[in-house]
Amino acid sequence: MLPPGNLGVAAVTMSSPASHAVDPVARRALTINLDERLYGTFAEIGAGQEVARWFFNVGGAAGTVAKTMSAYDMTFSDAIYGKASRYVSRERLDEMLDHEYRLLEERLGPGRGERTCFFAFADTAAARSHHGGNECHAWLGVRFQVSPRTPPNDFVVHARLLDGSSQRQQEAVGRLGVNVCTSAFYHHRDPATMIGTLLDDIGRDRLEIDHCELRGPGFSGIDNRLLSLQLVRHGFTPAVLFTVDGKPVLASEGIRRKAVLVERGRFAPVTRLNLEMMESARMLFEEDPTQRAGSSGTCPAILEVMEITMNNLRDGAAVAEADFLERVDLIAAAGKCVLVSDLGPFHRLAEYLAERAVDRTGIVLGIPLLRELFGERHYQDLDGGILEAFGRLFTKSVRLYVQPTRDPIDGRIVTVDALQVAPHLRHLYRHLLENGFLRPLPCDEARLRTYSSEEVRSRIGSGDPSWKELVDPAVAEVIERRRYFTGR
Repeated sequence: MLPPGNLGVAAVTMSSPASHAVDPVARRALTINLDERLYGTFAEIGAGQEVARWFFNVGGAAGTVAKTMSAYDMTFSDAIYGKASRYVSRERLDEMLDHEYRLLEERLGPGRGERTCFFAFADTAAARSHHGGNECHAWLGVRFQVSPRTPPNDFVVHARLLDGSSQRQQEAVGRLGVNVCTSAFYHHRDPATMIGTLLDDIGRDRLEIDHCELRGPGFSGIDNRLLSLQLVRHGFTPAVLFTVDGKPVLASEGIRRKAVLVERGRFAPVTRLNLEMMESARMLFEEDPTQRAGSSGTCPAILEVMEITMNNLRDGAAVAEADFLERVDLIAAAGKCVLVSDLGPFHRLAEYLAERAVDRTGIVLGIPLLRELFGERHYQDLDGGILEAFGRLFTKSVRLYVQPTRDPIDGRIVTVDALQVAPHLRHLYRHLLENGFLRPLPCDEARLRTYSSEEVRSRIGSGDPSWKELVDPAVAEVIERRRYFTGR
């Protein structure tokens, strides 16, 4: 592909109340229009033809646009692309890409396939409705050739629309669509740049990019898990979710209407103690009187999630990608989902889940972390301090399930009932305990063990075989087979 350069065009503008300067997004659209090898289709559902509009407004679209269309009516959309359970969905996006790219090749391939890189861009979006209250989001994707007569590749993105008006949301979708095309056509050899430039000249306050995927022969060596990690690292989204198979999935779809049980930790590696805590918490979570059948007559499914925060992934200022992949692999081997987040405080985790329509939330933790939760220094950025933080945490159908610990000095067992907090916080603590916001996990004092993933990792590195007693057999098998934590 030809690299985008200085085209010497100073008069190309999109309407802007703030400036008459050339809009960088307009410059990118013009770069694509003047690239003689690019030719394709724009198909858009929902929030208007906002992406195609950029290419028409900057001029030169005849050299790029084979067709634009908007199947706004559901009946027309179904007639063209087939039935879909949801119109703003990955399923519908894939149907649009399949249909439009096939037509390009059938109708234009024989005549200009030797000299043209074909592409089909598609998006399906739901902007703020007239009545409000709907989910505002968009799926965008482009199927494209990197050179003529080669198999195509896909670049797929999901975005949450954060602007307060439908007009602003539509404009943001248009800008993002131009950036998606620019990334695919000119940065496909550098996936990190593809992801990192998605919100250029848009802003993180307008869009949240919470899922992306590269697929096709040109990306055969790309691990989409690392792309998801980059979304969190760039601050494009607060968190990304991985299934029990270790594959990235859109969090709002993976956890929607489910009862979510989350354990926060380092999990390097996930230990037998981590899994025992989750199992004990699940039994209490299932018995909770709030676990009621919904309108369908069934209780919401329980999703068990191990959450790793970015602070637990950083080695100094950097995130060790190999270490991240190892943790995802091992948690998947244990049969749990993984949430990688930059959420930090517990109330931000609760709000993140509530915004994605979780039915209810349980958080699994030990006494040491509960003690940290009552450290007021963590809430200095909140006007209401710890009271505001706890109000935001416990108003989201959240319960904390707390594992006892053994005091390292005198060996006594410390339970949630016996934990001592600062004198002026004791009434707050008793309120949470007596009203069921804090739930003690059952404890067999004779068998209670307290050890960390760091201890397990240390034993692995030193060649001490006793580490196998501290992890699940499936986890141990993966560690041995792939020689994790051995300094290989």
